[in-house]
Amino acid sequence: MKEELDTAAPLDGPLDGPVDAPLDGPLRSPEHMESDLRELTATVQNPHLRRLLGAVFGESTPTWASYREAPAAKRYHQAYRHGLLEHSLAVAQAVGAISATFPGIDRDVAVTGALLHDIGKLDTYDLRGGEISMSDQGRLHGEIALGYYRIRRTIERLGGFPSDLAQAVLHIILSHHGSLEHGSPVVPCTREATLVHMIDNLGGRLGSFDRLEKELPAGEHWSAYDKALGAGAYFPAPPGTERQAA
Repeated sequence: MKEELDTAAPLDGPLDGPVDAPLDGPLRSPEHMESDLRELTATVQNPHLRRLLGAVFGESTPTWASYREAPAAKRYHQAYRHGLLEHSLAVAQAVGAISATFPGIDRDVAVTGALLHDIGKLDTYDLRGGEISMSDQGRLHGEIALGYYRIRRTIERLGGFPSDLAQAVLHIILSHHGSLEHGSPVVPCTREATLVHMIDNLGGRLGSFDRLEKELPAGEHWSAYDKALGAGAYFPAPPGTERQAA
């Protein structure tokens, strides 16, 4: 049972063991990702949620400057500059695409929550000279609580923000790790929170494959055992490669 819990755990929490050196960066340029983020936020129709996203991601806001540069984790997935932008954008794009498939999901709430779910990492990690470390706030409060505080303060400053919308977005932030044992103070209790949690977990795990593939020695197909995946990762040769070699 313990093994199952470990392999199902979110990949961005405090972890034991040595910290891996950050990888060089995302596959796409930050400019490309920023363009995609602004295109996605433009699809949010609710005016209150658009105000919230503008307050966080407006080009002149200090929050956006930090968000654009921040890593997504200390190790395992997207542990490099621009990693938070890469991860959150991928989660939000997937959430936006899938929302129409399932009846009853408020796409605007889900996309907003997906973009903001890891916002607490701005206060959790310090990135200096290519080294990622946890801040005092990160150690004392944790990224979920810090994200909740940050977005609640932003909503309060906006004024006139509907309480039901605030509750919906804040619940996504609080519950996105999926369970109490994995660090969320509450479990996902809405369709939107459940969707964000599931896609977030998927994004983290696929990010681990990207990391392991970059580290794979030439000619190898299997990585070493990886705690995040609970197994070694297998990378088959591209179709036709082995036949040509034979």
